[in-house]
Amino acid sequence: MDRKRVGKLYLNNNFDDINDSVGIVMPVLMECDKDDDFLEGIEKVGEELPILPLRNMVLFPGVAMPVIIGRAKSMRLIREATHRKLMIGVICQKETETEDPAFSDMYNIGVVAEILRVLELPDGSTTVIIQGKKRFLLHELTETEPFMVGRISLMEDKFPKKNDREFEALLSTIKDLTIKMLIVSGDPPKDLIFSIRNNRNQLYLVNFSCCNLISQSTERQELLGVNDLKDRAYNLLFLLNREYQLIELKASIQMKTHEDIDKQQKEYFLQQQIKAIQEELGGNINDIEIKSFREKATKKKWSKETAEVFGKELSKLERLHPQSPDYSMQFQYIQTIISLPWNEYSKDNFNLNRAQRILDRDHYGMEKVKERIIEHLAVLKLKNDLRSPILCLYGPPGVGKTSLGKSIAEALNRKYVRVSLGGLHDEAEIRGHRRTYIGAMAGRIIQSMQKAGASNPVFILDEIDKVGNDFKGDPASALLEVLDPEQNSAFHDNYLDMDYDLSKVLFVATANNLATISQPLLDRMELIEVSGYIIEEKTEIAVKHLIPKQMDAHGISRNRVKFHRKAVREIVESYTRESGVRELEKKIAKIMRKLARKLAADEAIPEVIHVDNLQELLGVAEYTRDKYQGNQYAGVVTGLAWTAVGGEILFVESSLSKSKNSKLTITGNLGEVMKESAVLALEYVHAHAAQLGIGEDCFENWNVHIHVPEGAIPKDGPSAGITMVTSLASIFTQRKVRSNLAMTGEITLRGKVLPVGGIKEKILAAKRAGIKEIILSEENRKDVDDIKAIYLEGLVFHYVKDIAEVIGLALLDEKVEHPLFG
Repeated sequence: MDRKRVGKLYLNNNFDDINDSVGIVMPVLMECDKDDDFLEGIEKVGEELPILPLRNMVLFPGVAMPVIIGRAKSMRLIREATHRKLMIGVICQKETETEDPAFSDMYNIGVVAEILRVLELPDGSTTVIIQGKKRFLLHELTETEPFMVGRISLMEDKFPKKNDREFEALLSTIKDLTIKMLIVSGDPPKDLIFSIRNNRNQLYLVNFSCCNLISQSTERQELLGVNDLKDRAYNLLFLLNREYQLIELKASIQMKTHEDIDKQQKEYFLQQQIKAIQEELGGNINDIEIKSFREKATKKKWSKETAEVFGKELSKLERLHPQSPDYSMQFQYIQTIISLPWNEYSKDNFNLNRAQRILDRDHYGMEKVKERIIEHLAVLKLKNDLRSPILCLYGPPGVGKTSLGKSIAEALNRKYVRVSLGGLHDEAEIRGHRRTYIGAMAGRIIQSMQKAGASNPVFILDEIDKVGNDFKGDPASALLEVLDPEQNSAFHDNYLDMDYDLSKVLFVATANNLATISQPLLDRMELIEVSGYIIEEKTEIAVKHLIPKQMDAHGISRNRVKFHRKAVREIVESYTRESGVRELEKKIAKIMRKLARKLAADEAIPEVIHVDNLQELLGVAEYTRDKYQGNQYAGVVTGLAWTAVGGEILFVESSLSKSKNSKLTITGNLGEVMKESAVLALEYVHAHAAQLGIGEDCFENWNVHIHVPEGAIPKDGPSAGITMVTSLASIFTQRKVRSNLAMTGEITLRGKVLPVGGIKEKILAAKRAGIKEIILSEENRKDVDDIKAIYLEGLVFHYVKDIAEVIGLALLDEKVEHPLFG
């Protein structure tokens, strides 16, 4: 082709920087009317061709493009090809970062190109204008120095038939879309638009759009690989539509941004007008707010240091422009300071009898907690500057630990605030965020003090045993400062950045399980156990508190229906299984809903709810009480266990089976500690076989199987030790176990019986199951003495020091029916 026919350079605004090293590539618009106009000289191309690898550039036949040469190999190739007037092979490399690409680093389809012009630019760089001739397939690289040479084979394009109306329409659509994209992208030269509209070279028009308007080099390479020109045009049209939508979206965003700037300017002028109007009316809103802060500050009882900090921060706020982003942050900080109740205290009511009445009115039992509150009030009455205690109420769920806080606040005539710590895992929730962070705020402690409006509220820290920790810090460690009487007089919140006095706050923490609370935190709190209720207590709570509360909640008059005590007791025993009364309240609420529905429908309801009415109102009984199962079988012994919802009885079962090689099998979903107790129990029985009258052959010829029923429930702990020993002694001797007997205690290898915990809950479970006698460690006597007599009625306690006493008490001389051996 005649080089004089090279047209104007056209810079595509959407085209990425493309080069063989670093530089910008600008497609050149060629004026080609026939499909073979640019094939001049292609017949000189042999089987081998110098290869020029380019980054992010895919050249198409007929299209001319300038390239800035940067690599030394590429420069040598250009000089050699220019000197010898050789054709070169242009091919795109897969990764732009590859400096010296190998065969595998390049695509296998490229374009034979002719070097039209070499330009030495003033900055020392070299630009080469090349024009694509024909596609080729690269088979291999035959040389890599001084530049790459590859073995190739030319590829033919498949053209559509003449007068193909579909292809003509497709080509016309591509022309229109190309022109639209050029217009939307900028202000293209009129010569360019004219040339595109009137160019009759089908291959060139398709290739020009492929090269110039598709942004991704991988997509351009895929288009280059399509042999059929019609298929290539269809693929191109799909990509052009996508690119055009993207260009329109960009233009829309630019328009919106421009509109937003106009809107901001408009708002600025309006703000200035509002400011002028406010000044005419007596001052702008910001000045009024600052004046309000100053007036409030004069009424605060804060220290001199706090007053100085407040004055500095308020002066800083005055200097800030209201439109500044820092203004709102500073305003919020000053609001936090001014809203805190610095040295403001509510007046305690020192009437001890009134306080006792309020506590008794709202909660049944809980004598230890009530006694501690009354004692604190009494000392406050005598010595007014006493630091408040930090209490921790622990026990099963539903016994009233959290609700007790409101009663304490009312009894002391103090404000009440509550913070739930369950699932808390960010230290900043306690201590606050530093003000350097966007969206910073004070911690939950300071926020609650703002809400309380006094510096001596009753502060409930709910579920303190469920505090978590992660990479954001350990909230439990942050609570150490809050709950330490020696430190909390100067509690430091990161957001407030000043010390705040929490020493007069009555902190009451609640927990279900002390094992998950860190020891340093436990040491700072006064632990008070709130144990579960017995059936009689639950009945009283239901009659005095829950039933009236639910009647009021459901709009039923208290005189309209009454509950028989036997019915209430039946609800407790057959429809709930818990230490507290939460589930009991839900069942009573369910009854009230049934009654409310009947009343709303003008149906008759019973005046008194009896046991016979419960199945209609609550359905069939959900639970059967754990009951003692008799002593007909050897090896079945009743134990006592503690759970998170109260005490339970459990049965330890042992059996023997003939075997040449004896072994011990333990089942029932038991934990490691309980399994160790079983091994320990068997070793003790084996070691004392002669004293128990057990033959040695029993241990050699019989397999031992220990099972604890309800295998779906995990069980662990050492308290079933004496139960397992008794079970094994019974199965080996075939002696009956004393009827209506339960036991709990840990064992040692020497045969000592050690104390265990949860005694009150275990005793309540035994009473519910109809147990009459209980065996405990001698060291647990103090725990029983500490329990109210009402819980112990109908029970006989046996206190033991070693296992021999347990077996002597638990096993009868009478053997079971059909014993396994003499």
